[in-house]
Amino acid sequence: MINGYSTLGRWKEATNVFREMTRRGLIPNIVTCSSFMTSLCKHGRSKEAAEIFDSMTAKGHKPDIISYSILLHGYANEGCLVDMIHLFNSMKGNGIPANCCVFNILIGAYAKCGMMDEAMLIFTEMREQGVSPDVVTYSTVIAALSRMGRLADAMEKFDEMIAMGVQPNKPVYQCLIQGCCMHGDLVKAKELVSEMMNNGIPRPNTAFLSSIINYFCKEGKIVDAQDIFDLIIHIGEKPNVITFNSLIDGYCLVGKMDEALRVIDAMVSAGVEPNVVTYNTLVDGYGRNGRIDDGLALFREMPRKRIKPDTVTYGIIMDRLFRDGITDAAKKMFHEMIENAIVVNISTYNIVLGGLCRNNYIGEAITMFKKLGAMNVKFDIRTLNIMINAMYKVRRREEANDLFAAISTSGLAPNASTYNIVIKNLLKEGSVDEAGNIFLSMEKSGCAPDSRLLNDIIRIILERGEIVKDGEYLSKVDGKNISLEASTASLMLSLFSTNGKYREDMKFLPAKYQNLMDLVE
Repeated sequence: MINGYSTLGRWKEATNVFREMTRRGLIPNIVTCSSFMTSLCKHGRSKEAAEIFDSMTAKGHKPDIISYSILLHGYANEGCLVDMIHLFNSMKGNGIPANCCVFNILIGAYAKCGMMDEAMLIFTEMREQGVSPDVVTYSTVIAALSRMGRLADAMEKFDEMIAMGVQPNKPVYQCLIQGCCMHGDLVKAKELVSEMMNNGIPRPNTAFLSSIINYFCKEGKIVDAQDIFDLIIHIGEKPNVITFNSLIDGYCLVGKMDEALRVIDAMVSAGVEPNVVTYNTLVDGYGRNGRIDDGLALFREMPRKRIKPDTVTYGIIMDRLFRDGITDAAKKMFHEMIENAIVVNISTYNIVLGGLCRNNYIGEAITMFKKLGAMNVKFDIRTLNIMINAMYKVRRREEANDLFAAISTSGLAPNASTYNIVIKNLLKEGSVDEAGNIFLSMEKSGCAPDSRLLNDIIRIILERGEIVKDGEYLSKVDGKNISLEASTASLMLSLFSTNGKYREDMKFLPAKYQNLMDLVE
């Protein structure tokens, strides 16, 4: 029964049967215990598996290499590296030699954590003990080195692998190809593609190469993305809708809308039908590049192409209209969305609430917010951030404070943006001590203030003449090694220079900044 439940992944039932078995004085054998341990480890319960392992030894069973491997694998998957290596040493101490599988587990665990020095020490120990690395060993090491940008080391292991008579497989090649692409060596990547095909290894498929295209596009490296796209065609693979959509997105992100349209034409010519994601990408691209009218024209064209605009489409259009200050059109689009029975989610409401507030329709936003609350719409932290900022903007401070206090009771947690909004608004209205208390609670919550917030705080306080308080915040900046922005440094220079308004108060600044003022002068 234990084995059956374990095989099915029903570890809770297996646990109950195991406990009942031990209560009756029955001793499970190694096979049963190993099966149970495997199930526990698969569900992230290696500590409980370790208890089973210890009970085996306490009852006279001698764990074998399989039992050790199961628990080592469990520790490795959960990142319990100290426990893992302790068990490995215990295994050696009990006279059980490690095999290739065990070494692969250890190497994989360290490689996963980026601890390549430790991984290579295990690799060396493996060789010293006469255990030959297999394709899994090399694949693990090469993949980790490639991810870290250590391409020379990865290629060295690749060459060593071949010299040792271990045939590289498709995953090995793909690790190297991806590493070369990510770190700017497209020439080598193409060489590896040709090499694997010449060696009879299946070529990289469209899904793999599309992921690389997507990476390049997000990084703004559209020339490299196009290069990989051309490679897909060259090796005889067929780009799919995801491939085309990624490339279109890449051109939109760098403002090359004409090129994005060219890709759509190529897409249609290749027999691949554009979908709603394709159009959403283009509509968003037009909006980001200041061509909202073209985006709206494309939006109106979608039904004629038998593509129904979805929640994302309407969200993109409304967000751009609000950002461009075309508020009436954005509100009309929202009503159209509801009339067309398009799903409205919290992201949609956030776009509308944020857009209304941005364009000084705060009264409408507050009314809508209260209606949504009455409808029991589940808000997220972004919704509350928008409305807290809106309440401060129209000087309804008590309501802003109530919303801030309600965050935790709503099952949410303030994020960096929440603290930024509250602290800056409190400072602007002169509540420096209260802002300081919120700042402390921010740090205690583990939400680290970023450079932008610290610079904003310093500028606001400097402009108010709170130099003693500003010295405290500068100390926080200094302690976190966050650089002052140019506008902050410029303001400091104007206030603390020889003829500056607060020259005498410069002593309240950290020594680092006092020295900076002296050097400038």
